[in-house]
Amino acid sequence: MKTTGKDQKVPCGAEPAATALVTVDVANEVRAIKPMNAVNNGPVGARSTQSRGNFADFRALRVPYARTHDSINQATSNGHTVDISAVFPDFEADENDPASYDFAYTDKFLETIIAAGTKPFFRLGQTIENGIKKYHVFPPKDFAKWARVCEHVILHCNEGWCDGHRWGIEYWEIWNEPDAELDENRHMSCQWQGTKAQFFELYKIAAQHLKKCFPKLKIGGPALGWRPDWTDEFLAYQRAAGTEIDFFSWHDYNYRPDLVIGGKVDRFRALLDKHGYTKTESILNEWNYVKNWTTDFPYSARAISSVKGGAYAAAYMSLCQNSPVDMLMYYDARPATVFNGLFDFYTFAPLPAYYALFSWADLRDLGTQVPASVGPAAREDGTIVTAVAAKDADGSLGVLVARFCDDGNVTASEPFTLRLASGRFVGRVRGYLTDADHLHSPVHLFPSDEATVTFTLAPNAFIYIETRFAAFAPDASRNERKKVHHVN
Repeated sequence: MKTTGKDQKVPCGAEPAATALVTVDVANEVRAIKPMNAVNNGPVGARSTQSRGNFADFRALRVPYARTHDSINQATSNGHTVDISAVFPDFEADENDPASYDFAYTDKFLETIIAAGTKPFFRLGQTIENGIKKYHVFPPKDFAKWARVCEHVILHCNEGWCDGHRWGIEYWEIWNEPDAELDENRHMSCQWQGTKAQFFELYKIAAQHLKKCFPKLKIGGPALGWRPDWTDEFLAYQRAAGTEIDFFSWHDYNYRPDLVIGGKVDRFRALLDKHGYTKTESILNEWNYVKNWTTDFPYSARAISSVKGGAYAAAYMSLCQNSPVDMLMYYDARPATVFNGLFDFYTFAPLPAYYALFSWADLRDLGTQVPASVGPAAREDGTIVTAVAAKDADGSLGVLVARFCDDGNVTASEPFTLRLASGRFVGRVRGYLTDADHLHSPVHLFPSDEATVTFTLAPNAFIYIETRFAAFAPDASRNERKKVHHVN
């Protein structure tokens, strides 16, 4: 996968003096690299020689989790996938009778995800209904029965019930964006047609029942999207009812990756802690670039699939790595949606954001985050520069540097210096550059000394740098540094 484009030799002497400094402290450790590269929905397998598929590239992406929301629109689903109304089409039927269920397309969809080396993150509920008439996003007639139906879905997937499987799916999410209420124009919600109180009650009944049936699984939700003010009430209600929440999920779409930091990500963590849910995971399981949802939405759609969307993804994951959020899930991996910046609509070929997630998978393969600082991280023109670095126990190092700018008037490239603190390079330093002219193209970087290398990034670009290093004590002499050849 790291063969896109031709190698380019970039002599240090050809670069202007670097103005931005990225410092990586290879002698220290921060935490494990988080699963920031999870996605919504899985790969598409080609059905014949005349159809397209992206299975091989999806598998190469090493996606840790694929959320199943909106999967009813996945290719080949024919509208019979994942949703409760799809697997249990007649709510008046006996929920204990295997004949009441239709798992055919859901099984195929999940099998394809699992075959790609990805774990499903199963959303229990309904796909968004944007049409003029709503069919399945109403409150269930019987909340307890709905919970028992969900129980049987889990039994089918994990315990072999109804000619089922033993997939060990860990995450089970209750509903999606129930807070998308009537807007100022009186447009109906496309996610939940009931009241806030009704949803709180449904969640309580379903979560408590499923946790009782499957105490070792992670039961959570509710994938809040639009009304952060719901959170305090929702958590207070569930705490008073004694409901366990293994993970709290929520969504964020904006036009600057730094807006989520100090905003929703910190606010939701603080509210979880306030209500005693200190061990509850905070999972941001829908995110992408959106300038706005009205006049600039066509621009947003173009940006998502461009190098700007790729730089946004790289910067967003990097910022969230150092924030109190436990997992990100990019929306969306389905090629047939404007929110997909991973695969080309026509050819399924990888797009720039694909390589942002691919680079993150490389960081996760290394495993251990080491400190990486950027100076300055923000510019007066609105440019955001981020850096995340990781190492393994054998002395391999990866660094992801992103330069994102929402202002189209910023056109100048910027020189950077990458410097190792408490360490030196051992062997070759190679970068994989993505910008308007490169798509994960390999470039050779030539250190100017044992711990310094320079490179240049255009606006909305990112580079993944890989090398090997040797670490030493900060006060080590030059002779002592030369004796260090590897990291134990």
